[in-house]
Order: sequence, then structure tokens, then C-alpha cells
Amino acid sequence: MNVVRFTPISWPRLAEALAERVASGTPPGPWWRVAVDGAPAARPGDLADAVAAALPALGRPVLRVSADGFLRPASQRLEYGHRDVDAYYQLWLDTGSLRREVLDPLGPGGTGRALPSLRDPVTDRSTRAGYVQLPPGGVLLLDGPLLLGQGLPLDLTVHLRLSPAALERRTDDTERWTLPAYDRYAREALPEEAADVLVRADDPRHPAWTG
Repeated sequence: MNVVRFTPISWPRLAEALAERVASGTPPGPWWRVAVDGAPAARPGDLADAVAAALPALGRPVLRVSADGFLRPASQRLEYGHRDVDAYYQLWLDTGSLRREVLDPLGPGGTGRALPSLRDPVTDRSTRAGYVQLPPGGVLLLDGPLLLGQGLPLDLTVHLRLSPAALERRTDDTERWTLPAYDRYAREALPEEAADVLVRADDPRHPAWTG
């Protein structure tokens, strides 16, 4: 069995290292499509924001997108109830719209014209966001939960790992019903193996990564 070795790192240095990795590399297509995957308790949006903030100084324009902006309408998400674990795991994210409006336009042969958000997760209404033209060499920074194992076309993936105990401890009481979905995700999608970069985030003050 392979033993994963983690190196302690600060969150600012981690963001810098990821930004440097992207800025110094060659994307498979005209753009980089980077995803920071993790349960809300791991705060993947914070890391994605920090990486996005570091990239322009390295010559890479950025488009920030959150998976929360591409959830299915509430009538579809909540068809089986407000706390249906299987629906949360399989149905909440509108992967078709995410691919059509964001990932495919920023892939090989794409136009570079992408939509930052589709639907407000709170109001369940269209955000009326305008399309953004990302120049060649630009970087999409996508964050959200349960992103791996869905066949999304991504060029670099980062997974923020929380142990089951840390996930339970750091998940808000109102969201604890989602915990079985993350257990299933760990077993079926194997995000710790699928991700290009693995970050151990059990202690929010002292992350560690696989480098």
C-alpha cells in the first residue's frame, strides 16, 4: 500500500505554490481549468480565492466560478425532500450546464467565452450574469464539493481532505445530514487518489500537502 507523505505548509504559501505551478506550466489547451474540491467545512472557496488573487501578478488572467452558482433549480434538487442524501450526492450540481457554459468553452477548441454563474443558490433565480471572455493562457478557478468522479474535464484538481472526525466536527449542525454523502464520495470517487494535489486540512491552522 502506498503511503502518502504530507509536508506542512501555510495557507498563503500553499496558494502561492499552486499559482506558481499553474503559471509556470503549459495547459493542455488554450486555458487552464483548475478545481479546488472539498466539503464546505474545508472552505475550498477560500483557497480558490487566494490562488486566483496570486495569478494575475504571474501573468495569468483568472475567471472565478463556484459550483454553487450551477446548482439545479430547487424544484429538481429537492424533489425527494430537503435532506435526501442521494439527491445531494447525485443531483444537486447541474454538471451539464457547468460543462456547457464553463468547462467546454475553456477546453480545446473552445471560444473562451464562459458564464461565471447561472443560478443564485439562495433565491433560486437566475443571476443574470454576463459572459466573460477569458484570454488564451487564462485560468478558470472552480471550487465546490463532490466535484471529482463526475467526468468533468479538468486540467488540475486539488482536494481538501478532512478525516471523518474532522468533517463531522467542523460541519454546521444544519448541514450534518450531508455527512453520509461525503462518506459515499470517499468510497466511490476516491478523491484522495483522483486529485492531482492532496491537502490535509483537519487542522484549519496547519494544513499539509503532497507537494
